[in-house]
Amino acid sequence: MSAAHGWRSADRTGGPWRSGDRAGTYEVYVTGPAPSSGPHRVGDPARNDATGRRCGVTRTRDKAVPPGVDRPASLPSVPVDEPAQPQRIRRPSDPIRFAISVAGLVIVLVLISIAQQTTHGLQTDIQEGTARAPHRLLQVVALISRFGVLTVPVAFAIDRLLRRDGLRIAVGLLAAVISVGVTVALDAWVIPAAPDDLAGSLLWGNGGGAPVHADITPVIAFVTAVRLTGRPRWQLITWSVIALAALTGLTAGYASAAALAATYFLGRAIGYGTLYAVGTPNPRPPGGAVMAALRRVGLVPARSLRLADAADGTRRYGVAVETATPQEGRLPGGDWQLQVTVLDRDLQSAGLLYRMWWLARLRGGAPRRAFRSLRRSLEQESLMAYAVGAAGARSPRLVVTSEVGSEAALLAYEYVPGRTLDEVSDEELTDELLIDVWRQLERLQTARLAHRRLEGGSVLISPDGRAHLVDLRAGEIAAGDLQLRLDVAQLLATLALRVGPERAVRTAVEVLGEDALGRVVPLLQRVALSRQTRGQVRREKDLLTRIREQILRLHPEMEVEPVRLERFRPRTIVSIVALSIAAYIVIPQVSSVNVVRLVTDANWWWVIVGLAASATTFVAAAFMLMGFVPERLPLWRTILVQLAASFVKLVAPAAVTGVAINTRYLQRAGVRPGPAVASVGASQLTGLIMHILLLAVFGFITGSSRDAPDLAPSRTVITVLLAVGVLAGVAAAIPPVRRLVVNRLKSMFSGVLPRLLDVFQSPKKIITGFGGTLLLTAAFVVCLDASIRAFGGSLEWTAIAVVFLTGNALGSAAPTPGGLGAVETALSLGLTFSGLPAETATSAVLLFRLLTFWLPVLPGWASFAYLQRKQAL
Repeated sequence: MSAAHGWRSADRTGGPWRSGDRAGTYEVYVTGPAPSSGPHRVGDPARNDATGRRCGVTRTRDKAVPPGVDRPASLPSVPVDEPAQPQRIRRPSDPIRFAISVAGLVIVLVLISIAQQTTHGLQTDIQEGTARAPHRLLQVVALISRFGVLTVPVAFAIDRLLRRDGLRIAVGLLAAVISVGVTVALDAWVIPAAPDDLAGSLLWGNGGGAPVHADITPVIAFVTAVRLTGRPRWQLITWSVIALAALTGLTAGYASAAALAATYFLGRAIGYGTLYAVGTPNPRPPGGAVMAALRRVGLVPARSLRLADAADGTRRYGVAVETATPQEGRLPGGDWQLQVTVLDRDLQSAGLLYRMWWLARLRGGAPRRAFRSLRRSLEQESLMAYAVGAAGARSPRLVVTSEVGSEAALLAYEYVPGRTLDEVSDEELTDELLIDVWRQLERLQTARLAHRRLEGGSVLISPDGRAHLVDLRAGEIAAGDLQLRLDVAQLLATLALRVGPERAVRTAVEVLGEDALGRVVPLLQRVALSRQTRGQVRREKDLLTRIREQILRLHPEMEVEPVRLERFRPRTIVSIVALSIAAYIVIPQVSSVNVVRLVTDANWWWVIVGLAASATTFVAAAFMLMGFVPERLPLWRTILVQLAASFVKLVAPAAVTGVAINTRYLQRAGVRPGPAVASVGASQLTGLIMHILLLAVFGFITGSSRDAPDLAPSRTVITVLLAVGVLAGVAAAIPPVRRLVVNRLKSMFSGVLPRLLDVFQSPKKIITGFGGTLLLTAAFVVCLDASIRAFGGSLEWTAIAVVFLTGNALGSAAPTPGGLGAVETALSLGLTFSGLPAETATSAVLLFRLLTFWLPVLPGWASFAYLQRKQAL
């Protein structure tokens, strides 16, 4: 007897083979005819043609052939040359489900914090409703739940142990043990230390309950870790007893609805986290099962070789067949006639979070569905392959598709030998080859087909020098104009990375024409490219700019309208998070202030002084800008521009607002873009230098007045300066950080020195610019001092200057609009550390921000609207 191929059965009881089952015997196909009747014995080649797997064979007893299982007359040898698959894998879906469970737990805690009355009312309604139920019925339910919540998992564990599946149970026990430790820690230490409102919503029954249901959490974690998928009876029984246990906890009053919800998400999170850490049994069918699926559709494999996996982990096999295809005739000759792509179910969720991120972030370039089932992926790639063939584009012909059991599916393509575009040398990338690549894309564009992944690995170059489009899984039919233009932009970037922008654009124009490329110019943004191409373009920062220049050189009179592809930018998320943190810090400060007392006890004379100082800041900012612009600027309109900037601060960080508004204003005033940016950069650079010098001088004076009669700086100032120096040295030692800082400073202050030289030729401009810079700082310090004196406080003016300069620096660095949150926190802490009572400091800071940030908003909006009507902005 010569063995041809075999794999392991599920267990010793003759049940069907299940993915991931380890225990069992190895079954071997043998050449020659199989018995035509009679019970199966060891070695009988029973095969389920629907899955390509053995079934119903044991060593201990004979078992009849299950109904519907065909027994082939013979099974030829099908060797599959592939490495051994790992017994356990980490599913990409497990961390996603873990994150969803943690998010659910956080949402429960947030809802408890903001909807306490609702949660208490829900708990009361549940208790009142269950109180009307028959007492005997509740006792029976409690008895069943207490008995079943432990016995059902134990029974399942015994069942799996008898089936030699002990590792699955070990993983479940590990998750249960972890959950016990976590629940004990939460109940003993974390929840008691939580705020009273949170603990009160979790602890029901005058604090006598449990914040986390310690009886249910280990069971939920165990059930999650052992994976009951595919066992509907066990699922129904297990979750039923868990639900009954939760109901018993509600009716008995020792568990609240919020605590049960937190228990569920906590148990699921621990289960999925344990699964991902330990791994799950490998459900992927081996190469032999894939070959059996090919045989089922009429293709008899002779031999097979595991090829290199695709970039997304998809398995690929080269297959030589013995028979002709039923409808299409014989396949091409060569070593391999088929390339089989295997879609494994567990890989369909890979990259789900990334796809969801781009689906939310991009307006029209993201995939329409973030989650793709196995059936959806199979249908999408099949439909795209047939559509590409019908469009006349060169691509491997799809021969057949089939499922491989319940955990995978295959697509068999005609095998086309060749190398991908990434593997082809630069010398082989002739203009004729590039034009051929563009012609294949043109045929897709004509048929309204979007490839959506035109990277170097998606273009196959055959030995005869012709281009074939492969990797069609992400494609779309009936694509819109935006998707088609994005394909052109992607291929432009891909080819430009290899042959340069000039050749990429020139060959594209020969096929697509100038107008088609002109419509792509607004889409040449890094965010529109694939992840791999974005990483390559990031290393060649000017590549997209050079591509645009090449296209515009062919069509100089072309009007390019910008296209916004992003719904939001990552910095928007950072701003929202920072604003939320700022609100979390500021709101308690505001709530602790007695507003009535704030209004009645304030000295209004000092409030008027502060208001006048706040108004002076806009005049000073206008002088500061006018002093660094050699051209003549009207004073009144420049003051209105600074007032308009106070309105824009509501939606942009403070450091960005002044630069953008002033640059726009200078350009509208007739200053060329380069000198306008240089003038604003000169004023910003001068302000930064003056800010640092004033902070050092006032800190020096403040320290000397407190610590010693000589002018020795305080220990705090020395410590801060040393810390800043160390951080700057560490940042400068990191190349990416150093390049980022240098590029930012270069872009901000390029051309500043020549502009300063122009300004220094006029003494009037020097006095105006530097005087405005000093007046701006002095006005803010006077405003803060007046706000302090308005509530009866008093500090040395040098200390106030140090506190303001520090808070202003933090506010400029903060990503929140106008430095909101960072300024308030820094000023309050600084004034408190300087000796001012906390309540007075908080009141003074709120008045200061009211005068300098909030009150100018309405006049700033009016100024902004007026300047726009006058086309000054």
